Amino acid sequence: MATSFKMTKQEREEFLAGPHVGVISIENPGRAPLTAPIWYDYTPEDGVWIITDSSSKKGFALEKAGRFSLVAQQEDMPYKYVSVEGPVVEVRAADTDDDTRPMARRYFGKEMGDAYVERNLTGASNFYRMQPEHWLTVDYAKAT
Repeated sequence: MATSFKMTKQEREEFLAGPHVGVISIENPGRAPLTAPIWYDYTPEDGVWIITDSSSKKGFALEKAGRFSLVAQQEDMPYKYVSVEGPVVEVRAADTDDDTRPMARRYFGKEMGDAYVERNLTGASNFYRMQPEHWLTVDYAKAT
């Protein structure tokens, strides 16, 4: 019998909730999908959420496509990844204290995260929340 490298629901949700740098992919008519690294957060209750400048290429593409894919991976052995895809179910202006600061702290810690927000906040960012409909997972640790 072949070994399955597929993660369970609990495994995939725990992995996606970790502070990995994600790679977002958004439909881009007439060209390959727009694909770029991005910070994200995830909870099973809320789905995946990201913040990006509303006038950026990602912002324009998200507004037009209304959905995106995101992959998070572990680059060290044993390799693993979780990929999710689904519709954007909420778009609003990003709030500094409720959205931007927690995201920066997730990746940089409290002190560096707060400094990042103070130096880089433009006020033109949007919060996009996606509800995953499709999942792909691999965990090569299951090979042992």
